[in-house]
Amino acid sequence: MNNSDSILDRISLTRRHLLGTLAVAAASSVPIAAYAQAASAASSTATAQAIADHFSSVATMQGEFVQFGPRGEQTGGKFYIQRPGKLRFNYDNPSPIRVIADGKNVAVGNMKLKTWDLYPLSKTPLSLLLAQHIDLSAGSVKSVKQESDLTTIALGNNTVFGNSTITMMFDPKTYDLRQWTITDNQGKDTSVMVFNVKTGVQFDDKVFKVPYEVIPGTAAYRD
Repeated sequence: MNNSDSILDRISLTRRHLLGTLAVAAASSVPIAAYAQAASAASSTATAQAIADHFSSVATMQGEFVQFGPRGEQTGGKFYIQRPGKLRFNYDNPSPIRVIADGKNVAVGNMKLKTWDLYPLSKTPLSLLLAQHIDLSAGSVKSVKQESDLTTIALGNNTVFGNSTITMMFDPKTYDLRQWTITDNQGKDTSVMVFNVKTGVQFDDKVFKVPYEVIPGTAAYRD
């Protein structure tokens, strides 16, 4: 996902033994290293899954955002999320952009030019963010970085949306979402910071309605 143009680590273990212990080291250092690496990966995945479970348990949320585009541009606005698959971004003036996901597609509209671009939700990293349940067991975790003030989880699925990834940043204590960054196939980042977030809100169905009636070639999606 972007604004007007369309919205981690290694563990190594080395040991050196002298003289007669070299033979023992040759037999034992590899499984020890492999075990340590596997244990660390399992711990990171477990942490990521716990955070993902908490995040995906939040059915609805709304708040404000600041978006930083790949060319350094900055915009803000309000966002709305409803699981599964629904999202809306209303950008503040003077930006004419609206982004709406209705569970099937992501529509990016330019209100000034009265144009819309449509993308299958399943082919975008937003499908991970908006899933009913974020299941990380299928190898979608690229990396997990745990710090005292932030836990960063990078997700991707090459078979679905190529080299694009979504990196989500959470409060390590509350597991609340603070920011996400989408990196596209060209390596360009679009970051979104969220604040003043409210959960458990109810939305009118119109909030996530994609105007298929004004988008050419979308008759099959119309109610």
